Amino acid sequence: MGIIKPTNKSVESLKGLHLYHTGFSNCAMRVRIALEEKGLDWTSHPVDLSKGENLTKEYIGINPNAVVPTLIDDGVVIIDSADIIDYLDRKFTPGSLRPESAEDQKLIYYWMYLARDNHLSIKTYMYGNIGRASENMKRTVEQMAEYRQNQTFDTALLAFHERFNSAQGLTKADLEIATAVIDDCFEKMNERLNDHNWLVGDSFSLADITWIPQLVVLKAANYPFENYPNLEKWKKAIIQRPSFKQGVLAWLPEMKN
Repeated sequence: MGIIKPTNKSVESLKGLHLYHTGFSNCAMRVRIALEEKGLDWTSHPVDLSKGENLTKEYIGINPNAVVPTLIDDGVVIIDSADIIDYLDRKFTPGSLRPESAEDQKLIYYWMYLARDNHLSIKTYMYGNIGRASENMKRTVEQMAEYRQNQTFDTALLAFHERFNSAQGLTKADLEIATAVIDDCFEKMNERLNDHNWLVGDSFSLADITWIPQLVVLKAANYPFENYPNLEKWKKAIIQRPSFKQGVLAWLPEMKN
């Protein structure tokens, strides 16, 4: 996905790095962590999902998926969090977040895309396990009609919202399938971290940045991380990094205590 041509041409005049994001979004957390790790200055553009600001024609004009985050770099628009952090690390070379070996660089993308490809499973698990709070995320008939008309880019995401906002809502089978996908991912991570400190190579990388936010959001849905003991040491090392404190905790005041 990566770089796109926006239909909202107003953003093409923006100078510097601009991030459209929201606090409690695992995808936005990835980008904020990467920006902090790279030591880059950026301008924040909060998007209030509860008010449907991501569903406006103006926002869909820069992100046709109607999701956060969106990065703009001197008028260049980049969407999809995995592509954004890859873009940042490639363009701003000091403080590389990838290993040197070609083999490990392939593994970086394996872990990044594994996390990206399970995003609808994460959404399903979250929406299915946060009780009444998920009801506040439901869209009105009018909002869904407008969303259906404007978001024609990601058909899988559209289908998810059709199910979630239907009279039936998410089913038990939907939740079981999503849980199985997530369990499989964390089993792979737990195995890797059994005798390694990081997901790829010998240092913190884009792979770790891609995954740590999913632990943050799934904790809110009481995901059973106790089943994966090797993740705990890995998590503790990451949450002590300044980039986590500035890229995640600073945007989630309720988690500071």
